Amino acid sequence: MDTQLHAWMFQCKKTSPIALEAGKIFTIFSFLVLALTFTLILPSPANAAGISPPIFHYWHMWTDVNGVSHLMKCEMRNFVLQSMEPPAAPQWQDRLKAEGATVIVTVQPIGWVGTWHENPKPQWIIPLSGRWFVETMDGRRVEMGPGEVSFGEDQNTKPNSKGQKGHLSGTVGNEPAVLMVIQLKDAPTVNQPCHFK
Repeated sequence: MDTQLHAWMFQCKKTSPIALEAGKIFTIFSFLVLALTFTLILPSPANAAGISPPIFHYWHMWTDVNGVSHLMKCEMRNFVLQSMEPPAAPQWQDRLKAEGATVIVTVQPIGWVGTWHENPKPQWIIPLSGRWFVETMDGRRVEMGPGEVSFGEDQNTKPNSKGQKGHLSGTVGNEPAVLMVIQLKDAPTVNQPCHFK
């Protein structure tokens, strides 16, 4: 890691306004993702009962039995129309079970490219602003921005003939990529693409 980036990250850790902002972002995260994702899919809540459940797309980075990482576009379809907490009006929900989580807001500077690496833990990655890319060992490259979500689960990869393991990622364009990362305590799966339904 270059010393300038390391110094910037250290400064951010002790700056309380960033911590406060991260807390605010986490608080509105659920509502923001649902609002951005389903704005075009759902009619007004008053009419929601008469329509089919929505479909939510996400990118799943997974590892096969040979230790090669892949990217696959997946769908969540198990939405149930119910109140988050009565008396709130019903909304479409697909509850994903997980053993606790750590929330991180990270800023990748303009031009940042990480070296090949695995995700440290199974984790949801939600771009808040800017754009970023992910390239997996099978050669697939996907660029994502706000309104798109990925699940990084490329642990247990094996180095290929070029010594590459996991994935390569970095920023795209002329602005930093601000990402919210939700790391799960769950053990990673192998050869189970799209296991969130």
